[in-house]
Amino acid sequence: MSEGRISPIPREARTYQGQRAGVVSRTLACVVDGLVVLVLLLSCYLGLNGFVFMLQPRSFQFVDVSFVALLFVGMGIAFLYFAGTWTAAGRTYGCHVMGLRVVDRRGMKPRMPLAIVRSALCVAVPIGLFWCVVSTKRRSLQDALLWTSVIYDWLPHHGDL
Repeated sequence: MSEGRISPIPREARTYQGQRAGVVSRTLACVVDGLVVLVLLLSCYLGLNGFVFMLQPRSFQFVDVSFVALLFVGMGIAFLYFAGTWTAAGRTYGCHVMGLRVVDRRGMKPRMPLAIVRSALCVAVPIGLFWCVVSTKRRSLQDALLWTSVIYDWLPHHGDL
């Protein structure tokens, strides 16, 4: 840093900038992302009911949706959310809150094909996150298979959320 400039990174965190993130930070980011997905799922449900109300206002009743349908739609929303945000900014909102970023083997944000495959793996095998507990390189199962990493990165980048 040049003299006179204020760093956006707290002094205590500067040594971690660019290092691979651990399971606690990543789990907290996943919790935030889970809340985002729930809000999106609720928005879809309310939008569907609004559409049904417009078609049949006099006999309107809330749409009854099975748990299995909600689960699959939620997984679809999570898939699109992860793939889209990793492609656009290299981080989800949860990663943004926790100061994390997903990078490919070159240290760049993942391109769309890689983000799509990583997203599919994260949605299909979410427990793969906990592989970073035993991994010497702090990589989840998805990271190990795809040569990606989740790093601490508090610096704003062009295109961030």
